[in-house]
Amino acid sequence: MAHMKIRKAVFPAAGMGTRFLPATKATPKEMLCLVDKPLIQYGVEEAVAAGCTEIIIVTGRGKTTMEDHFDKSSELEASLAAKNKTALLEIARSVSKLAKIVYVRQPEALGLGHAVLMAKEIVGNEPFAVLLPDDIVDASTPCMKQMVEAFNETQASNGEMSSILGSEVVEGDAISAYGCLDCTPDTSNPRLLAVKTMVEKPAPGTQPSQNAIIGRYILTPRIFEMIEGITPGAGGELQLTDAIKALLQHEKVYGYSYEGKRHDAGDKQGFLRATVELALKHDKLGPDFRAWLKTFPL
Repeated sequence: MAHMKIRKAVFPAAGMGTRFLPATKATPKEMLCLVDKPLIQYGVEEAVAAGCTEIIIVTGRGKTTMEDHFDKSSELEASLAAKNKTALLEIARSVSKLAKIVYVRQPEALGLGHAVLMAKEIVGNEPFAVLLPDDIVDASTPCMKQMVEAFNETQASNGEMSSILGSEVVEGDAISAYGCLDCTPDTSNPRLLAVKTMVEKPAPGTQPSQNAIIGRYILTPRIFEMIEGITPGAGGELQLTDAIKALLQHEKVYGYSYEGKRHDAGDKQGFLRATVELALKHDKLGPDFRAWLKTFPL
């Protein structure tokens, strides 16, 4: 079998962002600004750095500002050019040139599995990435690029495609807030975890490991068949975890312990921490921001 490349990345972005109300009453959560870019742009840039050339954003009502953000803005570019603001002009142009971006609507919020299923016709019969915009991973090598390399490695060694789930160690009872992997380390790569099954939000003390699933996935196209075959849970939602469990009956699935630090930007406290940490690392803003923080009375 010819080796398949990861060319497409799916971004589920149809949620209402209620944890950020009132900020998200009229503004998509994915468009909240983290330092100097909206949340979703961090993920798109990560996917592009991993080799993805087509971005599929699953949207819902009230999300058109995302489309405007990644579109060419002729009026803005003309205004900046007329004022000879070349640096700002290049920033504006670069956003619309990141990748080919297509949009598909999720008419009802029926779970992460359902959101992924909305991209079926566009993805087609090839493996693809899924990135949750809430999870911002700060890493020297982009998280999804690390995972694509692991996908290529397992494909070469096994002669077949295997799904890869981003994973991190979550200490103590905090693991109860995550999907948890029942897994064993792979002998070929210390960062790879051979998955036996998964437990969604295990009760404290019952978790099979401390390895949590985070918002980064590489999935084989068979996942669509699995999503279509699972039983909806509470609220009629189709859970991606249930579909991956079903996938385990047909092919290998791995966890991948990525290098880097994840920020849960879908939570107000996590968003604030991410803002401070990424601002401190910003080439232009960092030095002055650090100096100001040192004078701030705590």
